[in-house]
Amino acid sequence: MYVTRSCLTTDTAKTLIHAFVSSRLDYCNLLLVGIADYVIQKLQRVQNTAARMITGTRKFNHVTSILQELHWLLVTLRIQYKIAGQQMSVGPSNPYLAKLCRPVIHLTGHQHLRSAASGKLDMQRTATAIGRRNFAVSSPETWNSLPAELRLSTLSTATFARCLKVHLFFITE
Repeated sequence: MYVTRSCLTTDTAKTLIHAFVSSRLDYCNLLLVGIADYVIQKLQRVQNTAARMITGTRKFNHVTSILQELHWLLVTLRIQYKIAGQQMSVGPSNPYLAKLCRPVIHLTGHQHLRSAASGKLDMQRTATAIGRRNFAVSSPETWNSLPAELRLSTLSTATFARCLKVHLFFITE
């Protein structure tokens, strides 16, 4: 039995889209770092269609304002959001990730460099495009691209996630 959109309330449509679409877009999206642009574009089209289904807008209407109204990040920004959120959980409770993502601590003789206090992570070098997809490379790159006030903050995880989402929304404007 098929249910048409006209039979659903907006809240019900949001719930169904979140259960069947958004959860699939977010599932293992850490693996999508550095994936080909045409794959990301396909996923973005799925998200755009889901947003249009919720709001009841037509196919050829511009979707950016709809995504902002729903407080949804673009697929590429969702990936960055997930990586930065994962980075927030790195610490003593997660020694494997802590070993991969080390803070910058440069010593030159007896002097500390200014970058050691910036909250940035040491980035591994890689010569291949596939190497950039590695979490040990992509996570520090994403973390270092965040503003210093986010990197250096001592916010709770939930507050950090909220501030990060606001920051990523301003990137798209």
